[in-house]
Amino acid sequence: MNADHDKSEDDYRSFLLMNEIGDGEAGSQRELAGRLGIAVGLVNSYMKNLVAKGYVRVKAFPRNRYAYLLTPQGIVEKSRLAYQHLTYFNNLYKITRQDYLALFSALRKDGVREVAFCGVDEVAEIAYLSLQETDLRLVAIFDEAASEKAFFQRPVEDITSERLTEIGNVVVTSLKRGEALRAQLLGMGLPRECIHLPAGASG
Repeated sequence: MNADHDKSEDDYRSFLLMNEIGDGEAGSQRELAGRLGIAVGLVNSYMKNLVAKGYVRVKAFPRNRYAYLLTPQGIVEKSRLAYQHLTYFNNLYKITRQDYLALFSALRKDGVREVAFCGVDEVAEIAYLSLQETDLRLVAIFDEAASEKAFFQRPVEDITSERLTEIGNVVVTSLKRGEALRAQLLGMGLPRECIHLPAGASG
């Protein structure tokens, strides 16, 4: 399972990189890393791999700048990965929506009326859609470095806010950071039984 997840993550990052370099403009790996939000060393590693496989070639420019160009093989691979990840995200959407709906239904059955979300990403949006199918009320949204964030036109509060510890039930709404956010919430003193992840994200 972990091996499959790692391969999927590798394929996805490779796809993002090929998508970024498809225009052939000169740029640095640091610029690519900044646009993709990953470490420069990771970009370097993926780029070497893509070049070795014949998907990308490097064109030198003056002043140590480079253009990364997709080869014909790279264009075919990029198309393959695009289709693969479209299918993956479609399945992720369906499964995640069902998992969160099941979690919210179980909470409602236990008498819970209000919840807060912790973690804002594409999964949080899916969770929000599932919440609309119940009569649970969303009272707050928390995340790290939240000052400039908004979620469905609601303010996102910082995860270190004391108010978070006053809310009875917190639903973790990021699968990528799920375990890290749960550990952080536990470290802040929230009781384990008040921190909820859908079944597919636990363990």
